[in-house]
Amino acid sequence: MKLLSLLIEILIILGITIKYIEAERHNKKQKQRNVTTQISVNKIKQFLSYILERRKLVKVINKRENLLEKKKNQHKLRIKGIRNKDISKRNKNYLKKQSKKNFTAEGEQLFKMGIKILQQFKGQRQKAQAYIFFAKAADLGNLKAMEKMADALLFGNFGMQNITAAIQLYELLAKEGSYKAQNALGFLSSYGIGMEYNQAKALIYYTFGSAGGSMMSQMILGYRYLSGINVLQNCEVALYHYKKVADYIADKLEKSEGIPVEKVRLTERPENLSSNSEILDWDIYQYYKFLAERGDVQIQVSLGQLHLIGRKGLDQDYYKALYYFLKAAKAGSANAMAFIGKMYLEGNDAAPQNNATAFKYFSMAANKGNAIGLHGLGLLYFYGKGVPVNYGEALKYFQKAAEKGWPNAQFQLGFMYYSGSGVWKDYKLAFKYFYLASQSGQPLAIYYLAEMYATGAGVLRSCRTAVELYKGVCELGHWAEKFLTAYFAYKDGDIDSSLVQYALLAEMGYEVAQSNSAFILESKKAKIIEKEKMYPMALLLWNRAAIQGNALARVKIGDYHYYGYGTKKDYQTAVTHYNIAAHKYQSAQAMFNLAYMYEHGLGTAKDIHLARRLYDMAAQTSPDAHMPVFFALMKLETMHLLQDILLFNFTMRWKWIKLDDTLGQYWDLFVMGLIIAMLIYLLKNRYG
Repeated sequence: MKLLSLLIEILIILGITIKYIEAERHNKKQKQRNVTTQISVNKIKQFLSYILERRKLVKVINKRENLLEKKKNQHKLRIKGIRNKDISKRNKNYLKKQSKKNFTAEGEQLFKMGIKILQQFKGQRQKAQAYIFFAKAADLGNLKAMEKMADALLFGNFGMQNITAAIQLYELLAKEGSYKAQNALGFLSSYGIGMEYNQAKALIYYTFGSAGGSMMSQMILGYRYLSGINVLQNCEVALYHYKKVADYIADKLEKSEGIPVEKVRLTERPENLSSNSEILDWDIYQYYKFLAERGDVQIQVSLGQLHLIGRKGLDQDYYKALYYFLKAAKAGSANAMAFIGKMYLEGNDAAPQNNATAFKYFSMAANKGNAIGLHGLGLLYFYGKGVPVNYGEALKYFQKAAEKGWPNAQFQLGFMYYSGSGVWKDYKLAFKYFYLASQSGQPLAIYYLAEMYATGAGVLRSCRTAVELYKGVCELGHWAEKFLTAYFAYKDGDIDSSLVQYALLAEMGYEVAQSNSAFILESKKAKIIEKEKMYPMALLLWNRAAIQGNALARVKIGDYHYYGYGTKKDYQTAVTHYNIAAHKYQSAQAMFNLAYMYEHGLGTAKDIHLARRLYDMAAQTSPDAHMPVFFALMKLETMHLLQDILLFNFTMRWKWIKLDDTLGQYWDLFVMGLIIAMLIYLLKNRYG
């Protein structure tokens, strides 16, 4: 009954969501993208009513058949001397089994329809319609649909976040052996979101999740063993977990290129998130479209690429991609020709797989010396697509493209030497080409480098290096798409939804997600975590981000220890972290903070000369530090001069060390204000 009431609640929420989307559609009609086929809510209702009617009919037919069967059985059983009670029980069991079978098939059908919509459409309206199917399928007991609904409630899809309801569903699913539910419960336990904060319990859930096949759990365990989070640090165990996920990702990458996801740093754009270059603003996109229609070939190719893989916040749209590539190719763009060849080689809705057409466009691009076209021809000969397999020709084209710096061609050369395809095995050459390709971020090259370091093939075995490389491959998984949904949720003011998504990614070891989660927590805008837990949790996440090389995170840890946020005040620890950020990462902020601490002898011995030097270094490192450094140095020099005068004339009567007691704790700020006022007064008189 609890499950039924929960699902009814979900359906009500979804109903309200659909009505809201329908109302919004009229206001934003001009901004909606054209969709070739759409399944309307009415059709869904018609379909559902059809299923309900069909179920009623089946029940009537089954009832009649069962009555006839019952009479026959009763007649036979009377002869055999079997009691009528047993007949009744058997018939009831049969009816239950039949009903359950019908419900199961119906739920599976509805679930598949929802998945089909999600695969075909990217718009919010279509996604909402898909979740209607999931809700109906969940009501019929479909476990996969229930997982979808639980995720929607946890992450706040369509503004329907309800963590309590999500936990109830996850707990029910976990009992049924759902590894996704076990992973989710582990995550919620590790942060204390809607559940008791319990790291030991989280570890148990993650262990069961990974054993059941959860790639997310595998990745979380890999990161925990790599960093020693609530477990003993163990590189080999981390390698085992990361390799499993990396193998899974590499298999998908070999079938199609991975889609890079934009990871917006909230810490860099706290005031104006729409001004970043990671996500393309709608108005800028419209301007680019205008330029493309006017014949700007470079913009045409750029828009084609963005739509081909769905980057910078734009939906993947093969038709638009092909449209822009064809326009640019007509104008003579070799890159556009090569990308058209790529589309036909891989095959999609707009450009069905056609080796002959791919060969034609790759050849046109290659004749112009285009690296992508040369690489494309190499692929055709390497795999024998539309032409006979010819490793010699493939090697020739890959070498030409690699010389032009195309990373995919460098990877293919590395793979040929690594596997001995058409050439002698040569691990040194394989390593060379894999390394070159990896410098441009080629994911499969990174994967094979990890394989070489993990096994010691051609290089000295290094567990740590292999794990770091595998981790980079694992972070290309489909779960990285949450970076975009979390960013848009934050931008729209849905802080709780954004935090949950960033926090899950942070748990998986993404450094950007760790700093973003910490940033949201310290703003104290989230409602899903108790306020007194926010600073300690933020400090924990800043620590994890700092270990992964985030300079700002290192400064933040220093700040937390300086002010006593989420921990006790500890000037010495603050100095330690400022020192690391200043000297290892050249952080101007850390240099300034460190200079202030040396100036006042906080957590370290007082050293005016070192303070001056650090102030100067901060100004040289960042132009933004010029003004703060100027005023800080003015104050320092004035105080130094005043100190000399006081010590020279009134040594026996006044003591400089008593200034804090005499003038108050913030006397230095008062003096700085006085200096600024004097400067303004002098400048006014000079130019007045």
